[in-house]
Amino acid sequence: MGEVIRKSVKPLQVNPHKLSQPMGATLAFLGVDCCMPLMHGGQGCASFTKVYFTRHFSEPIALQTTAVTDVTAILDGGDYSIVESIKNIHSKVSPKLIGLHTTGLPETKGDDIRGVARQIDCPLVYVNTPDYEGGLESGWALTAKALIDQLVEPRSEINAGKVVLVPHVSMQPIEVEKLKDLIASFGFTVVAVPDLSTSLDGHLGEKQASLSSGGVQVAELKQLADAAYVVTVGHSVKGVAAILQKKNPAIRHQHFNHVSGLVGTDALVGWLLEVSGRDLPGAVVERWRKRLQDAMLDSHFALGQTRFLVVGEPDHLVALSASLSEAGGTVALAVATVDSPVLNEIVAEKIIVGDLEDAEKMSDTYELIIGNCHTEALAHRYGKKTVMRGFPNWEQVGNPLKNDILYEGGAYFLFEIANIASQMHEEQQQRIAAQMKQSA
Repeated sequence: MGEVIRKSVKPLQVNPHKLSQPMGATLAFLGVDCCMPLMHGGQGCASFTKVYFTRHFSEPIALQTTAVTDVTAILDGGDYSIVESIKNIHSKVSPKLIGLHTTGLPETKGDDIRGVARQIDCPLVYVNTPDYEGGLESGWALTAKALIDQLVEPRSEINAGKVVLVPHVSMQPIEVEKLKDLIASFGFTVVAVPDLSTSLDGHLGEKQASLSSGGVQVAELKQLADAAYVVTVGHSVKGVAAILQKKNPAIRHQHFNHVSGLVGTDALVGWLLEVSGRDLPGAVVERWRKRLQDAMLDSHFALGQTRFLVVGEPDHLVALSASLSEAGGTVALAVATVDSPVLNEIVAEKIIVGDLEDAEKMSDTYELIIGNCHTEALAHRYGKKTVMRGFPNWEQVGNPLKNDILYEGGAYFLFEIANIASQMHEEQQQRIAAQMKQSA
């Protein structure tokens, strides 16, 4: 593993790519069916979040705000704004759950959302998500913990065929679906928490949703504690398992930092074979494993000549760097949004917790960029190629259906990167030839 620089000497982020904890909480609540996320903070905070997710998913996003102003921030303890907002929500729609989460302003004031929640007679889950701490990953993880802690009913019995899956925030809806399908193919019933695979997967609904449409149901959440296993994917959500195990200590926990590439997917399939008692996976799984092996051979010529910059959430960077390195690619630099113990697992020459200005200063060390749409300007300035991954991506449609995980997604990911790398090297050769011709 390469050098990890966890602390910047800069007083501020100059060209940021980091997203906030309230945004992660909003996304997690959108993975619950018929839920209305309620952001307790300024109206602009909710508007900003809504724009980001609407443009990324190309879907209407259900989100309300308590619209804290400078006056209410001083005179109101938060109770009035929250209670009135919930009254307004129920006057228009009938959510099965309200997801109350905070921003930096009410957290700085010290609003007691737990106390307010006790005064409200409707299904509600609250979570503190100040945006001056953590990021998208931690907001998602804190909300997953809150959903389980506040909704799941304690149990003592176990359903041997039931698995609770907790994905990290950077997994796109189709990736959650593929992961659920793989686990289910070994004979298990799978419940994902949160579950974007049926809520923001880009399906055509009957009408514009005023609430989240699809995702894990509140009734399913209440019954999670009879699962035999809880599977966490991503270091950021590893602690969610302990919350569920408090509801039933008999639940067994299996953790994976990622399920990308050959090694990562083999680890998951190996565990599934062990706990299911089967000798072999299904024929389709075996076939895709062989296809990924072939994809690694076919793509390593292009990837082996390419140096990469990867930008994103720590859990996402671990997965991307593993897939690239297995096929011969070199990640010269990884720029993470926040610090995480999993940074030590990233296969890269250098890992920085920082911003895109840090990436600009090292632009001569990499050729191809993999990151969100904020990296596009960087690529244009320095003549690099880009592959869009992570939140947000406003430049392309079809984001919910991008699949980079397991054997199947890994094969498609390598082909996409290798094709762009080949094109890039060809263009470089043409430029060199043109320059030599001019100088001659």
